[in-house]
Amino acid sequence: MPSLKDLRNRISSVKATRKITKAMQMVAAAKLRRAQEAATAARPYAERMDTVLATLGQSANRDNASPLLVGTGREQTHLLIVMTAERGLCGGFNSNIAKLARADAQRLIAEGKTVKILTVGRKGADNLRRDLGRNIVERLDLRGVRQLGFGNAEEIAGKVLAMFEAGEFDVATLYFSEFKSVITQKPTALQLIPAKLPEGGAAAAQGDSARAVVEYEPDEEQILGYLLTRNISTQIFRGLLENAASEQGARMSAMDSATRNAGEMINKLTIKYNRQRQANITKELIEIISGAEAL
Repeated sequence: MPSLKDLRNRISSVKATRKITKAMQMVAAAKLRRAQEAATAARPYAERMDTVLATLGQSANRDNASPLLVGTGREQTHLLIVMTAERGLCGGFNSNIAKLARADAQRLIAEGKTVKILTVGRKGADNLRRDLGRNIVERLDLRGVRQLGFGNAEEIAGKVLAMFEAGEFDVATLYFSEFKSVITQKPTALQLIPAKLPEGGAAAAQGDSARAVVEYEPDEEQILGYLLTRNISTQIFRGLLENAASEQGARMSAMDSATRNAGEMINKLTIKYNRQRQANITKELIEIISGAEAL
């Protein structure tokens, strides 16, 4: 049975831990609002980009279209771009993204496909290292980045496009966590190459009458080629922002749970300490009374 000193030390230790988790919860709450606003603001641009690509993709000549739109004609080599956080202590945020990517990778390998993994964020590589360590071809670290910008997405997109032009893969899929709410983050897989156009194309989004009055300058093929490259950076940037908001939401929920659990543990330890203290006092009183009666 632990002594009173051991119980006092344990209570002090849990109280110190509760202060840390409470502070981390408050910091995550402060960062969440800014990250959520950035993620929400990026969605309309990315959705509009999909609509324009759908319009141009429908009218493009598929025989001469960019491989970014129609693919290489093969689906043998897959590149999985797994984006996670640089730090932990955010519940199942990192593990859920890695779980989705691991399941897809194992399915593709079982089908005889070649799988290559590019990780963005230290935790993604850590989660996938044991099962798919040999498939990780590159690890990108954003640990020193305080404020995510479009330049960070362009850097990642440049590496992906360079690998595609070198013929290192046929299909690229982006993995990130879409922010729904503070308690809900949805692991998402988005195909980047070849571009996954919205079903129904622009007619479903805008209507045939709206599409008829659109004119492109210089011409549709040149604009499509530019937008396909731009779309890679745009979707990666959207994934980074969604991940940033999801990470802070998950950390806020995890630290709130940890703070409440620490409070419950302190109450249980305090009750145990008081019972042990009372038992010691009772034992001492019995010894004193027994000694007095013996005299």
